[in-house]
Amino acid sequence: MKKSLTREEMRELDRKAIEEYKIPGIILMENAGRNVAEVVLKMIDDPCQTRVAILCGKGNNGGDGFVTARHLHNHGILLDVFLVARISDVLKDGDAGTNLQILLKMNVSIREVLDTTGVTSVLKELGSYDIIVDALFGTGLSGEVREPFKTFIIGVNDLNKPVVSVDIPSGLDCDNGNILGVAIKAAKTITFAARKRGFSLGNGPAHTGEIIATEISIPKELIS
Repeated sequence: MKKSLTREEMRELDRKAIEEYKIPGIILMENAGRNVAEVVLKMIDDPCQTRVAILCGKGNNGGDGFVTARHLHNHGILLDVFLVARISDVLKDGDAGTNLQILLKMNVSIREVLDTTGVTSVLKELGSYDIIVDALFGTGLSGEVREPFKTFIIGVNDLNKPVVSVDIPSGLDCDNGNILGVAIKAAKTITFAARKRGFSLGNGPAHTGEIIATEISIPKELIS
């Protein structure tokens, strides 16, 4: 867990785990989302009085967020999922789509946020939530954050709420810790398999908060 990984190294770990070790990607996603949920649960003193907002993109990082939402919902936590994409588009997308479908079957609140007007409206509501889970972008992001994500990230940072980032704060470059236009300032970053190189470089230390590296079933010999 002390090793730090680049974007390509993490991508290769995932590939080998799935293709060579035959570990289904949905199992890795399940473990990742459950790990995040476990950390969030430890932050909650009164489940009946705590509201959690989970911000999801359309990729696998968002899929991790869907799993997190399911586990928190099963623990009785009041939550809403805000999806910066169309539900119909995500449902076509493999493991993330499968986990979104499960949430829909469970009648978990999922709201599409499709433009800056929608983001502005949601930001006004987020002030009433106690914890925000950031599952917008994962380690694969390398280009500058675009709208409506840019406005969303700036607005979330301005709320001064505790943010738990899934794998990496959205907008932080995995390799060098640069801010890709804007980046989430997390209170905690729950990362998978190992720390990412950018956590200790550039702006990384100012954005990751407490870093918790968790095991998601990738064989340890691949990591070492």
